[in-house]
Amino acid sequence: MHLRCYSCPNEQRYIVRILFIVPIYAFDSWLSLLFFTNDQYYVYFGTVRDCYEALVIYNFLSLCYEYLGGESSIMSEIRGKPIESSCVYGTCCLWGKTYSIGFLRFCKQATLQFCVVKPLMAVSTVVLQAFGKYQDGDFDVTSGYLYVTIIYNISVSLALYALFLFYFATRELLSPYSPVLKFFMVKSVIFLSFWQGMLLAILEKCGAIPKIHSARVSVGEGTVAAGYQDFIICVEMFFAALALRHAFTYKVYADKRLDAQGRCAPMKSISSSLKETMNPHDIVQDAIHNFSPAYQQYTQQSTLEPGPTWRGGAHSLSRSHSLSGARDNEKTLLLSSDDEF
Repeated sequence: MHLRCYSCPNEQRYIVRILFIVPIYAFDSWLSLLFFTNDQYYVYFGTVRDCYEALVIYNFLSLCYEYLGGESSIMSEIRGKPIESSCVYGTCCLWGKTYSIGFLRFCKQATLQFCVVKPLMAVSTVVLQAFGKYQDGDFDVTSGYLYVTIIYNISVSLALYALFLFYFATRELLSPYSPVLKFFMVKSVIFLSFWQGMLLAILEKCGAIPKIHSARVSVGEGTVAAGYQDFIICVEMFFAALALRHAFTYKVYADKRLDAQGRCAPMKSISSSLKETMNPHDIVQDAIHNFSPAYQQYTQQSTLEPGPTWRGGAHSLSRSHSLSGARDNEKTLLLSSDDEF
């Protein structure tokens, strides 16, 4: 329905990417259960799930940025305000500091690093698995599972901390968009599923989860816990689908996409909307902007302008989208900001 009522691409591209987590998680976990054997083929399917969850974290933070009008609009609201010291939100160490472009840059960088670390850990898992150096639930120092888990835990905790910091700074600005349910759903699907898997692995290691002894199925240590994890995720995704449907409702965009007869766009528009949604150009551009030293003190400001492709100066970026048959140019300006975090 978001693809049919694709009236606000700047926001809905992120929402659609987030909503895809349900079918990808569920289908991937189901395939893992089909290959529930000692050969641990499920590890290879799990890499797809791991890579996509990193993408969801980035898109959720980007959606929050878009709700508030982008970096420049956020900075105009919070720049110079003192950061409230709070142990609950992890800002006790930031006492005496004020919000600046460096603060927003940290939130984006901490999120983007997870988008890099997670796929790298997924690839490392596949390589270690191929050489017999990876075993789910094996915390031995000679096993790659221990080191992959430590690195991933640090990375995911940093990304979670960045989301907390951003919400703490903008919770009043985000209040019209009902952010609590959105934050809870994304964090629970991504982070709780990881710690849930960790708990299951520890329980199996302690003997709380019995091993499977069957002539038809042969499984090794750690595999049973992974099987429980995949099964639980399949069940959880049903409830996640219901909650996400409510949290990211399409109805707020439906009225903007009605034609003269009050009908939504035809079905044939779904393919073009999906193609625009899955275009990774905005992700690449954002990564360059947040990590390139040349743009560290610039904020992005996006505008839509009709007409031919716009040509900008040395500190401007641009991209174009086709909407409802008309050509609009989404121009991203980089505005100078001299403050630091």
